[in-house]
Amino acid sequence: MARYDSLDVPIPDRAAAGRALAQLLVAYRQRRDCIVLALPRGGVPVAYEIAQALELRLDLLLVRKLGVPGHSELAMGAIASGGGRVLNPDVLQMLHIDDATIEAVVARETQELQRRDQAYRGERPLPQLRDQQVILVDDGVATGATMRAAVQAVRGQRPARLVVAVPVAAADSVARLRTEVDEVVCPFIPEWLMAIGPWYLDFSQTSDQEVLDLLARAWQRDCEQTP
Repeated sequence: MARYDSLDVPIPDRAAAGRALAQLLVAYRQRRDCIVLALPRGGVPVAYEIAQALELRLDLLLVRKLGVPGHSELAMGAIASGGGRVLNPDVLQMLHIDDATIEAVVARETQELQRRDQAYRGERPLPQLRDQQVILVDDGVATGATMRAAVQAVRGQRPARLVVAVPVAAADSVARLRTEVDEVVCPFIPEWLMAIGPWYLDFSQTSDQEVLDLLARAWQRDCEQTP
């Protein structure tokens, strides 16, 4: 099994990825002005381990891929809670996707964002990100559309610093993200990456219940630590 900067490849699972990333983020340990934001669902187990190891707050930033109709795995863009939205002009042009089609997909995915927000957060208020050190976490980045939508949403709240932390990512996506955020922490950047799953030994789907359980544990810890 190969190793790259304390991360085993293939990555054992999302929890192992989070623990490895935490070692690369020790500068943020116990900072009261720092918050870890997970991109559900797959980013939550990764972010939980980071927040746990570094004793940081954990919260969510919901993002939905805008899949091409009939080819939902192909991203033509993404939207994020808070108003972030990015489109992939290459895909739109190649497939001749018109504005009406885009808006129909956006409307459908916005409904799913709202459903997940209610399911995961309930009445919990959104975190205030202004002047905060924000660490955005997912289980990997392929095209980068969902992460860039998340970045756009967070940037609108004027954080003091914005960091993207992922265990594995495509080289071109990392290069682009580095122009949009203050720091990208990614221990494994393969020369060729078409999907995230093949880089994990266990990439089983993260369930809603797992998300809820991890959030409940993290938020209970935050309550116990608040003076």
